[in-house]
Formats: sequence, C-alpha cells, structure tokens
Amino acid sequence: MKSVLITGCSSGIGLDAARGLAARGWRVFATCRQEADCDRLRSEGLESFRLDYNDPESLAAAVEEATRRTGGTLDALYNNGAFACPGAVEDLPREALRAVLETNIVGVHDLTRRVIPIMRRQGHGRIVNCSSVLGFVAYPWRGAYVASKFAMEGLTDVLRIEMADTPIRVILLEPGPIASRIRENSIPHFERWIDWRASARADQYRTLLGRLYEGGEDRWQLPPSAVTERLVQALESPRPRARYRITVPSRTAWVLRRLLPTAALDRVLGR
Repeated sequence: MKSVLITGCSSGIGLDAARGLAARGWRVFATCRQEADCDRLRSEGLESFRLDYNDPESLAAAVEEATRRTGGTLDALYNNGAFACPGAVEDLPREALRAVLETNIVGVHDLTRRVIPIMRRQGHGRIVNCSSVLGFVAYPWRGAYVASKFAMEGLTDVLRIEMADTPIRVILLEPGPIASRIRENSIPHFERWIDWRASARADQYRTLLGRLYEGGEDRWQLPPSAVTERLVQALESPRPRARYRITVPSRTAWVLRRLLPTAALDRVLGR
C-alpha cells in the first residue's frame, strides 16, 4: 500500500484528495491545522493528525508520525494547504504579506525538506505542490496570494530540476476556479489586516465586499474532484508531467500569457 501525506484536508481540495486516494487504495495521512478537524476525519475512517505550516514542531511531529506508522517510508507528499488575504497591494500591511508567505511558501518548503531525505533513502517519491492559475498570471486584489503562488512555481521548478538526477519526481498542479472554502476562509484575514474604509480605493472595496461576503460560483468553476483526478495522474503515472493545468481558465490563461504582450494581458486580467 502506497502512502501519501496531504496537507489542508479540513475541506475542499484536500478533503476530496484524501477521500479519493483512500478509495484507490492509498494509505492517506490527511492532516489539518485544527485538532477538531482531525477528529472529524478520523470519524470517517481516515488517518488524520495535526499539521500546521506555521508550526515547525508540528511539521516534524507529522512527518515522524507518518513514518512511524509506515515503518519509515513515505511514497508521496501533496502540499495543498494555503490561505489568502484579499486586498489591494497598496493596502497590504507588511505583517499580512509575511503571514501569507510564511504559510503558503515557507511552510511548504520546510515540510518538503523534511520529506526528501526519506524519499532518497527509499529510492523513490513524488512531491506534488498545489499552485494555481494565479501562480503564472496576476489578478487584482489578490496580491499576497499571487506572490505566494508565483514563489511556489519558481521554487518547485528549481527543485524539479535539482531532483532530475534522483528517483524523486516533483509536480505542479495549477487549478483555476474550484469549489472550496478559500474565499470564506479569507474573510477573517481581510478583516484583520485590511483597513478598507481608510483606503483610497474604498469605493472599489464596496464592490469587492459583495463578492467576498456573498460568495457565489465562478462561471467556469469545477468541483474539487477535478483536482483529485489530476493528482491521481501526478502520483500514479509512470512519467508524470511537470504541470497539470486544471479548468478552462487555467489553460486559457497559460495560452494568453504566452501569446499576448504584457499590456494586452494586463487589460484582459484587469477587467
């Protein structure tokens, strides 16, 4: 039975991945930041324990617990956990940007480094990082999240090249709009960090707030299972791709980024 450690399994993409891989016979270690969420996952038969990207001790404990249960091996790591803090770049405090980067890239890097020695010893492994369409094109009001995903793309590309002389494969998933709670979960961070009433863009924020608080589906939104489908390919294909672009917006944005001049692409993305 192959084993995989997945982060951010409390809902959405991570939860669907945990359930989907378990159904395919993988031994899934479905981790969450909150112990209450771990309890809920354990109640449905998943192996779950706490992992918080912002807590190095929890990273060490999670890797130790996973390898204790398997006898020292770990076949795959799926870095899925992340959060967002919407707001204009000019209104984004230093502390907010640092918090997003600490979770979405620094924590991912820390956990990945802890897993690589295990994969080297056993002679194989897959590292899959969940990026985004916002890892290769910009989008207004998403500066912190975009910065973290651009960083993930670059760091993952370097790691993939460096691991080419090893049996460890490194893969990026690049979803577009997926049904999840990331927008809902970003509200407390927005309320904590963004003083929108004092912003020069206060009128624009009033439009943004309606979408942020009321939610609603994006036109091209797909369910989390669309990501799990590509995750299965990344983990089980003998020759996985370096990237899997998921949803029409992700594939379209990649084409536009390659074909359009920067000014033209800015106009498209700024609408």
